[in-house]
Amino acid sequence: QVQLVESGGGLVQAGGSLRLSCAASGSTFSSYAMGWFRQAPGKEREFVSAISWDGGNTVYADSVKGRFTISRDNAKNTVYLQMNSLKPEDTAVYYCARSTSPRATMTSGSFRSWGQGTQVTVSS
Repeated sequence: QVQLVESGGGLVQAGGSLRLSCAASGSTFSSYAMGWFRQAPGKEREFVSAISWDGGNTVYADSVKGRFTISRDNAKNTVYLQMNSLKPEDTAVYYCARSTSPRATMTSGSFRSWGQGTQVTVSS
């Protein structure tokens, strides 16, 4: 069973940046796509971004396209989410997840392993 540990969340002013990291245990990290999701208070969890097993393909939610960048380092078993031009509506708990597929996908049902989440708060 893979373990995922997110870090890098915090409080930032609107327009600022944060970089989230997700460290994964186990030797199969490089075989699967990874994704980031978020959940704001009172709202359902939503897809943010995903990256294929080799980093060659990425997908983004329209709400973050052009502001967020997902990347991965398979040698370090780590996936990142660089978040720029943050807005108050980006405030949420951010979760990383491992897909059951090597291909990047927006489908949450493809993600079976989840981290505990890291809080991102953007003040106006």
